[in-house]
Amino acid sequence: MSTVANSRYLDLRALSAIEQMRVTSRRRIDGTYSGRHTSRQQGGAGEFVDYREYSGGEDLRRLDWKVFARTGKAFVRLHREETNLLCTLALDVSRSMLFGARNGKDHEGSKLEYTQYLATALSHIIGLGQDQVGLAVLQRNLQEYVPPGGTPSHILHIQRIIEQLRAVKTATMAEGLRELFLHSGRMGMLLLMSDFLIDDLDETFNAIRLFRHRNWEVILLHLVHPFEERLPEGPAFRFEGLEDGQRIRCSPAEVRTLYQQRFAAHLTMVRQLALAEGCDYRRVSTAVSYLKTLDGFLVGRTG
Repeated sequence: MSTVANSRYLDLRALSAIEQMRVTSRRRIDGTYSGRHTSRQQGGAGEFVDYREYSGGEDLRRLDWKVFARTGKAFVRLHREETNLLCTLALDVSRSMLFGARNGKDHEGSKLEYTQYLATALSHIIGLGQDQVGLAVLQRNLQEYVPPGGTPSHILHIQRIIEQLRAVKTATMAEGLRELFLHSGRMGMLLLMSDFLIDDLDETFNAIRLFRHRNWEVILLHLVHPFEERLPEGPAFRFEGLEDGQRIRCSPAEVRTLYQQRFAAHLTMVRQLALAEGCDYRRVSTAVSYLKTLDGFLVGRTG
């Protein structure tokens, strides 16, 4: 697949070193054509799995004629097909994702901008691997949904939507995930990027459980800005809530210990909830280049 770098978040030169890598699935998935991922379907030209007795009306070409000649009984060979991956990128665009922005005029340096670079790169890599990628933009509900596809025009459409993302005032994500579940068809991979600073954390994981019950592979990329883990040094700051607009003036030294304990507890809780649901959980620091994060993610999926 040839992709023109129409998006300002797509750096083809930087991605050239890793574009031969692939987002791989660790579970059996459903697909529509021959590829390189393990499928739940049986009956193709992949790895042999087992035999079953022939049923009238089936294609005779699927018979194992050697077994028939030896035993006089008709058996069909079952195979584990290799198939394409269907990956949906689900992106959190709540206002908390603006944390880290260098000024109030745009979101440069924020968790949202980092997500835009990472998601755009992932869509490019998935398309190059002849797999299919979809997009879900999560607000209070499902703001936008693009079903998985793999054509160059489809990939470019997704990248344009990612480029135009804007944060909204919301602190919930569960309803958007439930709507996405209702739109989603056969089993695939859900790759959710969020900071999980939401009011409905338990409900969000209840929604994730819907995908897991349908045997989807769910990967959570938990975005964290370094200033969220450790407050900045300085005598006094004004802290502004991105969701509710509240302002607090204080010295970081006065609240540092309690804040860091509570934020560490939040990180631990999200990780424990993710692992309890059988998700692949990865904490992503925006202090690390998105290219390094992507490279580590792709290598980790093949390991």
